[in-house]
Amino acid sequence: MFTIKLSAKIYTALILVFLFAPIVILLVFSFNASKSLSVMQGGSLYWYRELFRDAETLGAVRNTLLLAITAAVVSTVMGTAAAVGIHRLRSRYLRLAYDTVTNIPMINPDIITGISLMLMFVFVGRLFGAATSLNFWTMLIAHITFCLPYVILQVLPKLQQMDSSLPEAAMDLGCTPLKAFLKVEIPEIMPGIVTGLIMAFTLSLDDFVISYFTSGNGFETLPIRIYNMTKKTVTPKMYALSTIIFFTILALLIMSNLIDTTAPGVERPEKKVRTAEQKKRLRIAGGIGVVLAAGMIAVMIIGAPDRPVLNVYNWGEYISDGSEDSFNTIKGFEKWYKENYGSEVEVNYSTFASNEDMYSKIASGAVSYDVIIPSDYMIARMREEGMLLPLDKDNIPNYDECIGESFRGLYYDPEDLYTVPYTYSFVGVIWDAEQVDEEDTGDWDLLWNEKYRGNILQFNNSRDAFATAQYKLGLDVNNTDPAEWRAALEELKAQQPLVKSYVMDEIYNMMESGEAAIASYYAGDYFTMVDSEADTVDLQFYVPERTNYFIDAMCIPSCCQQKELAEAFINYMLEEEPAIANAEYIMYGCPNRLVYENEDYAEEMGEEAMEILYPDLDQFAEKFNEFAYRNLDSQTLDLVNTLWEELKIN
Repeated sequence: MFTIKLSAKIYTALILVFLFAPIVILLVFSFNASKSLSVMQGGSLYWYRELFRDAETLGAVRNTLLLAITAAVVSTVMGTAAAVGIHRLRSRYLRLAYDTVTNIPMINPDIITGISLMLMFVFVGRLFGAATSLNFWTMLIAHITFCLPYVILQVLPKLQQMDSSLPEAAMDLGCTPLKAFLKVEIPEIMPGIVTGLIMAFTLSLDDFVISYFTSGNGFETLPIRIYNMTKKTVTPKMYALSTIIFFTILALLIMSNLIDTTAPGVERPEKKVRTAEQKKRLRIAGGIGVVLAAGMIAVMIIGAPDRPVLNVYNWGEYISDGSEDSFNTIKGFEKWYKENYGSEVEVNYSTFASNEDMYSKIASGAVSYDVIIPSDYMIARMREEGMLLPLDKDNIPNYDECIGESFRGLYYDPEDLYTVPYTYSFVGVIWDAEQVDEEDTGDWDLLWNEKYRGNILQFNNSRDAFATAQYKLGLDVNNTDPAEWRAALEELKAQQPLVKSYVMDEIYNMMESGEAAIASYYAGDYFTMVDSEADTVDLQFYVPERTNYFIDAMCIPSCCQQKELAEAFINYMLEEEPAIANAEYIMYGCPNRLVYENEDYAEEMGEEAMEILYPDLDQFAEKFNEFAYRNLDSQTLDLVNTLWEELKIN
């Protein structure tokens, strides 16, 4: 018996450790003095200070709370009314039919719900000629839609448990049906209403998938912001925010337990009886409070500014945003525009996580953006499909001064009509000098070296992973010959027993902590790792002769509503101060000569970064045009996806 009890306690303890260990790790690393997400280097409140200086993240928190509270309140009112209506149906079969219909949104996968709602909003928006179909209201409607069934599910059982004769007795004693409902039924089902409200709030607060498909520009929730950070990595500021949220919830739980007067041995205090006049005053005060709250929400949501609005769509973590004492590019533009044009402007800055996400949003017609920053192959695709507007270079006078010949006439925009280069980089190999012999480095063979079995990381996306094999074999990464793609697959299969893991953002933790020794990744992200790594890890980087070169460039999509304003923004981004600040923040190469010829910038980046990021720029165009990815045809893309699935299953 003793052994069984001990085993049960150990089992319970292990379950608790499994549940709460991740939270404990998160709490500890929120106080990390360094940027590392895996190596603790002393305690500090630095990331908490950075969090409260991050206007974008705090704005996302505000948006998330506003959306969750509004959706929870509306869905609770509607759900309660719906539950009462279903409960009062006389037909048993009709009631079962309503129950089934109500349960469908809960069973339906979120991604199906999100896509279907997006398509409906786009259809209705086009029907009424709206320039932008997705906004705060569409997201709110979507959240109410998926919260409603959960409220109904909580309220219906309480209605079924209630004595149905109570409201009838109240009406026999002189109550109107409405008064009987408010005074008798509502108190009886209040536990279900409160539970439904809490559940709706938490579901809305946590939702990502449906929000992602129904969100418009200018309104970003916290889950979407965190997801969009995956262009680089989730910063420790999010650890700090998560810690604050955790302790807030813990404090609320403790307070609720402390004030629970139904516990054994605790007498419930007598309820204070209010006079009719006091009740009247409370109702008036409550009404005023509701009106004021509704007014504040209306101002926050629909209070349109009396100045032009520029909608910018960029990669996550891809602009200097004022964090960590950096320059705030967006605020800087708003100030610069007022000084140079004499009028105010507001910038709605939104982020995406991949070229494909950006393309699908714009191609659907659901949203309208004025400036976008896609990658080269996606620019070529959008140009061919007529999704970009030609630039008026008269409105971008900095272009001729800042962008050299090495970054002009490239394949994605051969006549330089549609784009202004923003950043560039290339794929290389990161290696740990303490675990890898230097004589083994220099080419792609290192990722297939048997000596480092179990210490190698490979890309967790098909195009980049296949490219490492294709470059190693001397194949063309843009070839549509199935035989060559299968040859690359066989090379990846030969590598598979040596691979520790297929990763994207996980590479930061694994390389910074020394958990892995070799990885292929992007040059700019290597410098981010070096900037945050612990002293115990000696990371190095080299660029093979054959590798992927890529450029991200500023463009104006055909859905643009503020073209001249968009061109002013692009011109501003070429100014020396924002260009240097963005280059230092992103740590990718910058095609702006005001940046790479600046001595202070070179000193800040360091000799290694300058040698890697800015080798011989005269040869950049030649290497880029030879090795950069092109947009593959649909048949080849289907083949690549099939081969990738075969590799991962294997």
